[in-house]
Amino acid sequence: MKKFLDEFKQFALRGNVIDMAIGVVIGSAFSKITSSLVNDLIMPFFAMMCGNVNFTELKVILKETLDAEGNIVSQVTLNYGQFIQNIVDFLLIALCLFLVVKFMNAMKKKEEEAAPAPAPAPVKSDETVLLEEIRDLLKNK
Repeated sequence: MKKFLDEFKQFALRGNVIDMAIGVVIGSAFSKITSSLVNDLIMPFFAMMCGNVNFTELKVILKETLDAEGNIVSQVTLNYGQFIQNIVDFLLIALCLFLVVKFMNAMKKKEEEAAPAPAPAPVKSDETVLLEEIRDLLKNK
C-alpha cells in the first residue's frame, strides 16, 4: 500500500499533471466567457436579423399528452434550436482557441528571431585537419 501511495504521489505531483489541472480550471472559466459572448452579445444580433427568434426555444413537437380538460401535460420535443446554439458556442470557442494559439506561435516566433544565432563552429585550418588525420592513423597502428 505504501508503494502504491508513493507512486500516486509521484504521479499527482508531476509537473504535467499540475499544468493540466491549471489548464482545465482556466478552460472552464474561458468557457463561461465564451458562452456569455455567444448568448449575451452575438445571438441577440443573430436573432434580430432572423426576426427576433430565440434559438434555444426552437423545437418540433413530436407528441403531446393532454389531460381531460385539454391542457398540455407533457410534450416530446426535438430541440433543434438548442443544438444550433451549441454549434455556435463550439465554433466561437474553437475560433477563440485558434486565435490564442496563433498569437502564442507568433510570439514564440518573434522570440526565436530575436534570440542571437549560435556562433558558427570554428573552421579548422588545413594543417589542423592533416594533423588530426595523422594522429588517427597512428592510433590505429
